[in-house]
Amino acid sequence: MAYDLITMGRIGVDLYPLQTGVPLPQVTSFGKFLGGSATNVAVAAARLGRHTAVITRTGDDPFGTYLHEALRGFGVDDRWVTPVTGLPTPVTFCEVFPPDDFPLYFYRQPKAPDLEIDAHELDLDAIRDARVFWVTGTGLSEEPSRTATLAALAHRAKSGTTVFDLDWRPMFWTDPDAARPFYEEALRHTTVAVGNLDEVEVATGVREPHAAARALLDAGVELAVVKQGPKGTHAVNRDGVSAEVPPLPVNVLNGLGAGDAFGGCLVHGLLAGWDLEKTMRHANAAGAIVASRLECSSAMPTADEIEAAVTAGAVK
Repeated sequence: MAYDLITMGRIGVDLYPLQTGVPLPQVTSFGKFLGGSATNVAVAAARLGRHTAVITRTGDDPFGTYLHEALRGFGVDDRWVTPVTGLPTPVTFCEVFPPDDFPLYFYRQPKAPDLEIDAHELDLDAIRDARVFWVTGTGLSEEPSRTATLAALAHRAKSGTTVFDLDWRPMFWTDPDAARPFYEEALRHTTVAVGNLDEVEVATGVREPHAAARALLDAGVELAVVKQGPKGTHAVNRDGVSAEVPPLPVNVLNGLGAGDAFGGCLVHGLLAGWDLEKTMRHANAAGAIVASRLECSSAMPTADEIEAAVTAGAVK
């Protein structure tokens, strides 16, 4: 049976401080969680009842074992999560200073295993047949992951819904100009582009939300979604249908997983055939719910929780 969603990209262990408003040197305890944007999107969609899988790689170490166990616990198929000998599973630390300061510290040296995804090892038939295929900008930052990502997109040839999460992480690139040609190539093969203002500027050279959305459509996608933080979400499709959706009021605890929850709910809405405004409202609500919680993967909301937040007009 074809998957509802296959994602391809980052995985790792998130180590989040259990004290908020405390810098790392003074933190005394951490929680351990499954992490990585592409992986979290698969978890978020699985929480909403979707049949999901992730293509990624871990170290051949105890943290890699933990990630397999966590994926299976969340109902995400881990058959394409393979070990890389000699490279450690990445860990990511953050500091939590609500409401809007969450510094991230990536430990992905000498190289992250998820950048060792090889085009020759891809199940291209499964990628083509999935209802939604999701790739990320980080997957384009190094070889062989870059070639694998572009090969998967080319083979899929825009069948079904193909999402490019712009996922700009400056620490993984020399500069935005180095990234843009690869972003442009990926956009030619995708039907949906999703990103915040920094990310759409890297992809298009344009920062103003409406102009950036138009530039993404001109680059080849059918739906452009521009996340504007406290100003909400601007989305527009090739037919000219648009949605301007404000954020839901929420007491933010940790905003780091909000975009992944948004992505999982976006996939759910697209698969359900919802109209654009309903999809954006529910995706915004999913992101707000996770922003009110400390963790990312295990914080992904259920459909009932999202519906309750949309109905209430706020995260309670």
